[in-house]
Parts: sequence; C-alpha cells; structure tokens
Amino acid sequence: MSYRIPVPSYGFLDVQHHNTRVFGSHKNQGEVPPESPRPGVPEKTALQEHSGPGNLLTHPGYTTATSSYVKNVTGPRPALYKSQSPPINDFNFKSLCYNTESQCVFAHIRATSGSVVTQVNSHPFVFGRHVFMHNGVISNFSSIRREMTSLLSFDAYCNVLGSTDSEHAAALYITNLTNSGGKESWEKAYPLKKMHEAMQKTVIQILTLQKNLLGEANTPNSLNLCTTDGTKMLAIRFRNHISQQPPSLYWSEFAGRTLNTKYPGNPDNKDGGSADAGTEIGEAGMMGKHTIIASEPTTYDEKEWHLIKRNCALMVDEDGIEREEELQYDEGLNARDPKFDDRVGSSK
Repeated sequence: MSYRIPVPSYGFLDVQHHNTRVFGSHKNQGEVPPESPRPGVPEKTALQEHSGPGNLLTHPGYTTATSSYVKNVTGPRPALYKSQSPPINDFNFKSLCYNTESQCVFAHIRATSGSVVTQVNSHPFVFGRHVFMHNGVISNFSSIRREMTSLLSFDAYCNVLGSTDSEHAAALYITNLTNSGGKESWEKAYPLKKMHEAMQKTVIQILTLQKNLLGEANTPNSLNLCTTDGTKMLAIRFRNHISQQPPSLYWSEFAGRTLNTKYPGNPDNKDGGSADAGTEIGEAGMMGKHTIIASEPTTYDEKEWHLIKRNCALMVDEDGIEREEELQYDEGLNARDPKFDDRVGSSK
C-alpha cells in the first residue's frame, strides 16, 4: 500500500509492522499535497528556520511560518506535532500537512511493544535540533534499563519523558554525539562521521550491557534507527544474530516524483504514465534531489528502491549524497534466538 506524503526533502517512510516514519530532504521546494496516510498515531517533525520573532518564510507554492521565537537559537529547529487520533480524523494534522514546507520531514505511526500508549511514548524524540526514531525493539529492555540510564548525561536523562526503549536509545545517542554535553550542545550540528560513530557506539553499549547482565538469557535486538539534524541523515539496519536479517529498510532517490501528487501517475501501479511525468510537466517542474527511506517500498516500481545491507548504515550528507557503510562491532556480542536457532538446528 502506498501513501502520498508531503516530503519535499529527505524522507523516511516506515510502515514496517504498522510503524510509519517519514524522513527526507530535497533541493527543490514545491508543494506536495498529501493524501490521508495510514490510520494510527501520527507524529510529524518539520525542521524550519528560526531567524527572529514571528518570522514568516515565503517559498514558491506556499508559505511556512515558524511557531515561536526561541531565544539564542538560529538555524533549523524541529517543529513537533503528536496526536493519538488517526490522521484521517485529525483536522489539525491535515491542515498542517497542506500548509507546511520543510527540507526534512519525519512521520511515524506507532505500534507499542508493551509500553503505555501515550503521546510522550510516541516517536520521534527531540533533543535540541536532533531528532531520533526507532523501528524494532531492544530485547529485555527492563533488565538493562537501570544500567543504561547510568550511561546518560544529566540533561539527556532529564529529557527522557516516557518509558520506551527507543527514547532511552535516543538519549544514549545524543550523550555519545555530544560527549555528555549539556542542552546547549544539542543545538550544534556535528559531522556525519561523528553521527555515525555515536550511533555505532550506542549500539555497542546496548549489546555489551545485555551480554554482561543477561549472559545466555540474552536475545537479539532489532535496531533500525534513524536520526537527523535537519541537514544530514543517518539510518541503520541492524540485528545482532549470526544469520537472521533485520527488519527491512529501503531508500530511494527517485520515488518522490511517483509519490508527488503534482505529477501524473499512481504509486500503486504503472497506470497513468508516471514514467512520462517529466516530459508532461517540463524540465522546470522536475523533482529535485531527494532521499526517501522506508521500511518497505512505497511505490510499485521496485527498481526505484535499494535495500540497505544487513548491519549497515545509510548516510546522507548536506548535498543529498547517499552512501552505505558497515557497522563495526564484535560479533561476540551476537545473541541466540532460541526458537529460531533450535528449529534450524533440529532440521539439520
């Protein structure tokens, strides 16, 4: 099933297990009217420019207004909207989608893995200009939660408002990214290499806690994590098992035109001539450079999508250039999945 979404920029749409996330960036700015997304819990993050009180930015197609003045802060800021109402029934959500423009958009529909259904437990999680999302689960989280919080900086610990494994992972990532810095360090942008190093360290710390505290009772994690500072993006597809694959995670630099309702065609099939959209609207209206990351392809054309390799990170720089890089970790931190491994062993 495909969704037309307002992504004029980098985009991440995650519909794995009914969790939907959208992340994105794009060099051209134009209106992308949305269609109603999948019913669930919507969470929108649009990074907008703050340059003064009551700032109103005008762009081709429509305008974007900053929501408030933030003292001593300039540059991109996450504007966060969360609701427990299904998007198709949320009047405010629809209006925001039709009238919001951003270089980077995240969207998420949450299916709880056990924690309370409440807004504070819903993704994404925001630390200054940095935004974080997770699809999957930290296994046996309750058994490592206390020790995991001891690794957090004071301000990161105080910023954890909910009870999910994902938000604690986000707090650990921002602690590593800023070298345990305070809130002021969350307003800075960091090199993509440092973002990758912080994410890799976060994964290793989680695996190490599990191995040390749980021993043979430890089980594998599914850690599809994504973060952005509004100009760069990092997404990983990871599972610490010797042979199991992580949940799927794809990326595309072409699907935005198919999903964009300005263009002819249908994301679900080839009827309507999407392939000819460029010639029909002319070069001036062509879709600019963009990246969409999704747990499953959101258009019918599989050639538009690339599967992120197992235990690898997709890195998207300020110019929208994508590259994959393997996550380095000690394979001694892999864990057994008793049901899977015993079944495979008995079949041999």
